[in-house]
Amino acid sequence: MPISSEVNLADVFFNEEDLPYEEEILRNAYSVKHWMRYVEHKRNAPKFVINTVFERALKELPGSYKLWYNYLKTLRRQVKGKCVTDPEYEEVNNAFERALVFMHKMPRIWMDYCSFMTGQCRITRTRQVFDRALRALPITQHQRIWPLYLQFLGKFDIPETAVRVWRRYLKLCPEDAEEYVEFLTGIGHLDEAAQQLASIVDNENFVSKHGKSNHQLWNELCELISKNPDKVHSLNVDAIIRGGLRRYTDQLGHLWNSLADYYVRSGLFDRARDIYEEAIQTVTTVRDFSQVFDAYAQFEELSLSKVMEEMAKNPTPTEADEIDVELLMARFEYLMERRLLLLNSVLLRQNPHNVAEWHKRVELYEGKPHEIINTYTEAVHTVQPKLAVGKLYTLWVEFAKFYEKNKQLDDARIVFEKAVQVDYLKVDELASVWCEWAEMEIRAENFDNALKIMQRATAMPKRKVAYHDDTETVQMRVYKSLKLWSMYADLEESFGTFQTCKQVYDRIIDLKICTPQIIINYGLFLEEHNYFEEAFKAYEKGISLFKWPNVYDIWNTYLTKFLKRYGGQKLERARDLFEQCLDGCPPELAKNLYLLYAKLEEDHGLARHAMAVYERATTAVKEDEAFAMFNLYIKKAAEIYGIPRTRQIYEKAIEVLPEAQSRQMCSLFAEMETKLGEIDRARAIYAHCSQMCDPRITADFWQTWKEFEIRHGNEDTMREMLRIKRSIQATYNTQINMMSATLINSAVTGAGGTEPRDAMRALEAKAAETSARAIAAVGASGGNIMFVRGETQGGSKKEDKVVNPDEIDIDDDEDDEDDEEAEGEEGAEEEDVSKKMPVEKQAIPSKLFGSLRREEEDDDEDGE
Repeated sequence: MPISSEVNLADVFFNEEDLPYEEEILRNAYSVKHWMRYVEHKRNAPKFVINTVFERALKELPGSYKLWYNYLKTLRRQVKGKCVTDPEYEEVNNAFERALVFMHKMPRIWMDYCSFMTGQCRITRTRQVFDRALRALPITQHQRIWPLYLQFLGKFDIPETAVRVWRRYLKLCPEDAEEYVEFLTGIGHLDEAAQQLASIVDNENFVSKHGKSNHQLWNELCELISKNPDKVHSLNVDAIIRGGLRRYTDQLGHLWNSLADYYVRSGLFDRARDIYEEAIQTVTTVRDFSQVFDAYAQFEELSLSKVMEEMAKNPTPTEADEIDVELLMARFEYLMERRLLLLNSVLLRQNPHNVAEWHKRVELYEGKPHEIINTYTEAVHTVQPKLAVGKLYTLWVEFAKFYEKNKQLDDARIVFEKAVQVDYLKVDELASVWCEWAEMEIRAENFDNALKIMQRATAMPKRKVAYHDDTETVQMRVYKSLKLWSMYADLEESFGTFQTCKQVYDRIIDLKICTPQIIINYGLFLEEHNYFEEAFKAYEKGISLFKWPNVYDIWNTYLTKFLKRYGGQKLERARDLFEQCLDGCPPELAKNLYLLYAKLEEDHGLARHAMAVYERATTAVKEDEAFAMFNLYIKKAAEIYGIPRTRQIYEKAIEVLPEAQSRQMCSLFAEMETKLGEIDRARAIYAHCSQMCDPRITADFWQTWKEFEIRHGNEDTMREMLRIKRSIQATYNTQINMMSATLINSAVTGAGGTEPRDAMRALEAKAAETSARAIAAVGASGGNIMFVRGETQGGSKKEDKVVNPDEIDIDDDEDDEDDEEAEGEEGAEEEDVSKKMPVEKQAIPSKLFGSLRREEEDDDEDGE
């Protein structure tokens, strides 16, 4: 019977195609490869057939991971899509359990089993499977199980189980504490979330996976515990937030607001108000102050609106309700009034040595004298001179002026007395205090007290100290302060005597702290009292103390006053002063001094001395002032000596001045010669100037010369001008020069030869051939050489011959003899003509000879 049943079972499950696989199995019953090949052959067979093959294989090879993995995978695929209550699910679970008997160290089997159990929604059994997996696998494989475990916890609402599992997980992975906090917050376990977050921020080695800083985690903790005071019981909120305040001193605003918000939500409004007050009195940055103040103002406003809403609901409000409303309104108004003062306190907490902020604080207390006095007192005791930002002495001065405005001069003097004893960093600050003290006495019309104060300030110390020695106190060095002495001198001029004022100025000069302006003021003071020589001596003392260019103002004032005083009475002394002044005078300051010197010589000296001064000035002034000085020199020379004397000045100017100014000077020179009728001179000047006039740039010059030739020249002179213009143009034109060089090189290169000949020899040969042809032509015509002159304005002869201007004259000696003979004959003819014809004299303009000539004529007339 069993045999027949086995045969029937074989007939049911197997067919002829399976025979080869069965034979292989019989031969290799322990080969996984043959069993897997058999399974692959049966993949399209009914599920009980393929499951039977797997069971047979696992019976032979129960420790094969490959067989168990594929078998379990096949079983899960078979139950996919069926209801979780189907009995086949339990069969798959049993298969997993049987597999884990042999595969309990394989994490993939456990992972698949856990995932499969999670889908069946059997919470307790699934949890047990996860726990068995964690116990069975080594700890190095746990990171493969825990993500599935946490996913399972998040899929179902099992908070207590989830919390316990998360605690176990954090022992292995404490870096995932942030996820645990988020999970606890999500399920409403805020107390434990706050504890966990507190442990995170206390751990200095914790690194957030989300890139959050420790300060951000602190802010999250504070926000969590402040917004949920009724759910967080196990933490001391006040201590935690104050710990954050001690740790993060640069960003306190949010933490203070969180602490106050905690008490507000707890219903402790007075405690919250105390926290806000403490915050605005301790924060040190404007940003933190703005955050706290805005939250404080919003809290007061909401409190007031809430009470008013309740009063509106109550038709008959009681007296206590009205008092509460008035109290809240007063608190809110008082807070808003104090905003600027509180902000100023924040800035002073940042830097208590900021002088400008102390002044602003005084302005905020305007109308409150007691507060102002307290503020000034606190300021002068708080600000240290070495750390002060701004001018410390202004606090003392304004403090004294406050008493002065209130007619309390004695108190103001006490303040100044203390102010002059402060060890300032700079001498100028102490000097300013002394000056302000003296000005206060002047305003009070106590002029004697003002002078006594300045005497105290400028008193010599017991021992001599250097003004710039920082190791000495400013009180020891202030006696050399120019500000003090200047004011002292002004006070002596106004309220002192002549002798005391003179002593002050002399003392300033002796201390060598004077400036050119002090010297000038001293001279003017002496001049006002008719001590002219004393004033001149003061100027000379100043000149000995200063160098150029600082001494210019003193020299200018000295010379002006001296000339005004004496004029030409002390001419030699004035000349010595000018020579001493001009010795070493820089060019940029020399012009006015030379003009003043020349004016002296014109008015009281000699004309030739004045001309010499002008001539020196043309070389002593700056380059850009030389042209104007030459024009002035020419004008003065024409007025004194006459126009002909200006020729040499023009020539020197053309030689000395830069090119552009030389062209202008040439034009003026030529215009002057033209007015005098010297046409040839003017033409020569134009020809000389043309050498520095590029026709492409200075078209105006060539147009001027052209107009000159049209008015005064002839055809030859115009042609000569054009020839010069072409020559100059060729000189400046680089392209034409290059072309000329190319043509010359091509001309001297032999046509038949390959080597070029010498260019100079070629030109000499060409000149020789030209001369030979000219001589031959002369011999053929009879041997007489005729020299043809250019055309003149009087016309030309018909028989004149035109010769080549480039022709070489080889009979120089004979021509010279002929010219001498011709000149002799012409001279004899002129003598004969002069004997026969009377010579008439033409009147010459008087300005041609200048003012000197007119004086000589006047003298002649007086003699006659």
